[in-house]
Amino acid sequence: MFTGLIEEIGEITQFMISQDFAQLSIKAQKILTNLQIGDSISVNGICLTVNDFNSIEFKTDLMKATLKKTNLVSKKIGSKVNLERAMQLQSRIGGHLISGHIDCYGKITNIQELQNNKIIEIETPESLKRYIIPQGSIAVDGISLTIHQITYAGFTVSIIPHTIKETTLSFLKVGDLVNLEADLIGKYVQNFLENKENQDDTKSGLTREFLAEQGFI
Repeated sequence: MFTGLIEEIGEITQFMISQDFAQLSIKAQKILTNLQIGDSISVNGICLTVNDFNSIEFKTDLMKATLKKTNLVSKKIGSKVNLERAMQLQSRIGGHLISGHIDCYGKITNIQELQNNKIIEIETPESLKRYIIPQGSIAVDGISLTIHQITYAGFTVSIIPHTIKETTLSFLKVGDLVNLEADLIGKYVQNFLENKENQDDTKSGLTREFLAEQGFI
């Protein structure tokens, strides 16, 4: 699990794609402190496992299916990525709980530069919109952000200067893809309500089979 508070910006130094999976090498500094093989690292919000490292970079693999589902498919050597180590049980949750399992990627459609902040508009697939609510939490490239407004195509987020400076948001431009993970708690609540509704319909005895037996359909 992660908090969405980015620890540093890393740089992709090697990117090899084979038939079934991809291999990444990422240059970092803070992340390497006390790092061990098998540790989980959030790379642009994707939970990846460290399989090797040295004093300047770590290496990780990911399945090709994961690659296609995330914005890593658009990255190359030299691309910047957000990095965060997995949270510990005694850690403060300064952002919100993030699993590192990306729901989809969205597209930047507008960036508005204001005096003290930046408004970024993101277009999302229909499948994600059910989890998007005003003032709700969402992870954008692994960054814990608060939804500013709901739009027809997706949503906007308001970014403060500190977040812009400490993350890859400073490099974003219109047309770029960003990884999205909806609020974990919101997804559980939505799933609970849907299951409860289905159970209530069944308990009432009003089923398609019952209506057919009684000649209504």
